[in-house]
Amino acid sequence: MKRPVLGSLLLSSTDPDRLRTWYAAVLDPEGDTDVNGYRVLKFGDFFLFIDSRTDVADKNPEPGRVIMNFDVADARTVAARMDRAGVTWLAELEDRDGSLFATAIDPDGNYVQIIQLSEAHRGGM
Repeated sequence: MKRPVLGSLLLSSTDPDRLRTWYAAVLDPEGDTDVNGYRVLKFGDFFLFIDSRTDVADKNPEPGRVIMNFDVADARTVAARMDRAGVTWLAELEDRDGSLFATAIDPDGNYVQIIQLSEAHRGGM
């Protein structure tokens, strides 16, 4: 039997168009489309669905509960693009034993990490 694969995440917002624009601008997805009313961004084999909901607040009251991690090839370049877009940083880019990590805050208050793992850290996984 085939094991389950995590292939997507639904990110709900009171302003999904603003959120989609932010993610597309700062993370440069390989796909950006609409499917049955959902805004869909493609990152590798993973799909980020963005939709509106009336049962969520304008800002996430517990942003540390779920943190989206984006594996990037060049964290410095991505962080610079995010800086140009005016991103608010929870934790600016830092080197952690050869791997680079930074945590941004999206317009809805969600935490978004960019991560560039070193070969040593990747090998240890």
